[in-house]
Amino acid sequence: MTDTGAAPTTPTRRRFRMPEEIGVIAALVLMILVIGIARPRFLNPINLLTILSHTTFQGMLAVGMVYLLAIREIDLSVGWIFNFSAVFAGLLMVAGVDPWISAFAGVAFGALLGLFNGVLAVGLRLPAIIVTLGTYSMFQGLSLVVNNGRAVVPPDQDSSYFNVVATKLFGVVPVAALVFVVLAIVMHFVLHRTKFGYRVQAVGSNPEAAELAGISTAMIRLQTLVLMGAICGLSGAMYIGFRGAIDPNEGSDFVLVVVAAVIIGGTPLSGGYGTVIGAVVGMLIIQVISSGLIFFGIDATWSTFVTGAVIVIAVVLDQLVKWQRSRALARASDG
Repeated sequence: MTDTGAAPTTPTRRRFRMPEEIGVIAALVLMILVIGIARPRFLNPINLLTILSHTTFQGMLAVGMVYLLAIREIDLSVGWIFNFSAVFAGLLMVAGVDPWISAFAGVAFGALLGLFNGVLAVGLRLPAIIVTLGTYSMFQGLSLVVNNGRAVVPPDQDSSYFNVVATKLFGVVPVAALVFVVLAIVMHFVLHRTKFGYRVQAVGSNPEAAELAGISTAMIRLQTLVLMGAICGLSGAMYIGFRGAIDPNEGSDFVLVVVAAVIIGGTPLSGGYGTVIGAVVGMLIIQVISSGLIFFGIDATWSTFVTGAVIVIAVVLDQLVKWQRSRALARASDG
């Protein structure tokens, strides 16, 4: 009697998937190599570490913006939340409050401003980009009123807070840059390995389906805007600790660079997905472009044009990839 049992199945091997960010990482490496070949001094490790340190404060904002774009939102007021939070923390220091307490108060103040944006956006059922178009000017005006249009300079900069934040490892990399790297790693984990991150991407992918699945889209929008504000507050509080002052207009042009970094990094404007690592690489690409222009002797004012051009190219490539994927799905369904 023959054995009619099923043949033992061999375990299937998991297919190796290239990271989603591999394309933008390759672009960054290629850009560094091209500039380095033309200008060898560019590859000096000190210069490369300096580029990393220059991404710190705007890079923090880009990490938070990933979450907003993932739910199809944009916060235009991030630069002024950064500024206002730094001014708030600085004025507390001027008033004699301990710098560490002032810094934490700055983070909380940023979260409060984010909550204000969230309450307006959710309560009025308006896109965050519309609400923050107004709060951009509100926060700007209030910050300028509070600081009297002058830089805020804390008097006691010999305290441990300033010493810690301004410390540079190996004489080049500031502690603030390490905080930025740790923040990026934590927020990457949160986005892709936690329930909150899953809900953020679900809301951005299909809000109606997310509601049917029991996810409160209003609460996710509110929480994400508060998170964005808190990150702005953290960046602002660390900025004043690192620089020792906050200028009245610092941060006014941050939003373009921040959104550019996120888009270049691979987070689509259509929502449903976000890449924190890609946003960090995108910010590095922008800084490499700015630094490269200087090494080639080109006026630094061209960096704004180049950044805008890179955004357009990134958006075009994103649309081409979506078109190619939709065609592939259509062929698969026909087949």
